[in-house]
Amino acid sequence: MRDLIVFGEDFGGLPSSTQHLITRLAHDRRILWVNSIGLRQPRLSKNDIGRAWNKLLGKAKQGYQTSSQQHPNIHVANIKTIPAPSSAFARAIAKQLMVSQLKPIIKMLQLKEPILWTSLPTAADVCGHLNESAVVYYCGDDFTSLAGVDHDVVREHEVDLVSHANLVLAASDKLCLKFPRAKTHFLPHGVDVSLFTQPHPRALDLPSSGKPIAGFYGSLSNWLDYKMLDQLCKQRTDWEFVFIGPLELSHNPLPRLPNVHYLGAKAHHELPQYSQHWSVGLLPFLLNDQIRACSPLKLKEYLAAGSAVISSPFPAAYPYQNQLQFAQTVNEFSAALDRVQQQPSKQTHMHFIDESWDSRSIELSRLLEAI
Repeated sequence: MRDLIVFGEDFGGLPSSTQHLITRLAHDRRILWVNSIGLRQPRLSKNDIGRAWNKLLGKAKQGYQTSSQQHPNIHVANIKTIPAPSSAFARAIAKQLMVSQLKPIIKMLQLKEPILWTSLPTAADVCGHLNESAVVYYCGDDFTSLAGVDHDVVREHEVDLVSHANLVLAASDKLCLKFPRAKTHFLPHGVDVSLFTQPHPRALDLPSSGKPIAGFYGSLSNWLDYKMLDQLCKQRTDWEFVFIGPLELSHNPLPRLPNVHYLGAKAHHELPQYSQHWSVGLLPFLLNDQIRACSPLKLKEYLAAGSAVISSPFPAAYPYQNQLQFAQTVNEFSAALDRVQQQPSKQTHMHFIDESWDSRSIELSRLLEAI
């Protein structure tokens, strides 16, 4: 099995599809995981300036370290670079910065002809410079419509990356259509079946009023339909509404109502303590290009936990239409809440065993060995 150099988000946070897949591949190969190199240039804000400082000159520990005893084959590197460089000069500088830092680490780890895997288009310029045997682009989002991304810059990087890639993996049917058919493979998201199907105790900070609970977990960003949620929470005072996840906006956009509870971010392994004990899981997305191309991990996690689901209608949810309810307007969401209360008690969806991350990683391993 060939080793991997992986460009992804910062390792160890809420696990992305990349982390789910790579941690399983690490059972029989070594991984050099490069923490996030960014998808947009910094703005003139305190947070952005701080991030840019850390990426280029700051205090983040440079070099690499073994991830943990749980993942002894994963070595995590923090490197200095220019986030999402746009000009040819900036791209050349960023490439040289990244290559000069990574080559000594690759030599120390004795990675021989590794596969270069990137989930970030902005790693395009290092392709061909790390003695890799193949390049894999794993596309989990439509970066050209993703909020908080420099779309034009990322589009240019993505075009270059796809030209270098031996294999493109796309997480949704719509994303597959963006790339050359001959090198593109559909790899849908999986689910941690063991985590979400095994019974978990009820979280202590869930509301205890006795009312039914509608819950959501995930990033509180601008892809949620806050206007609809505000109307729904005001209309349905007979329900408690729970929101879990990092706040990615400059203000809290959630309604300030007695039946609305923002519980902050939770560790991934804690999520079943919520989803197994609320009455319904919500996917209240705005219908834009980003959502039409997305495949949110929480959809299968909600279902595997046995939760009823009410979702905005987006393509990745269509295959599960017999297991959830679609709604878009406040009246449709409200009517769906009524139907949830008439449903029988929850049942764990064990059929998701065929869609586990373990199954996905076996399929992925075969694809990697073929390039």
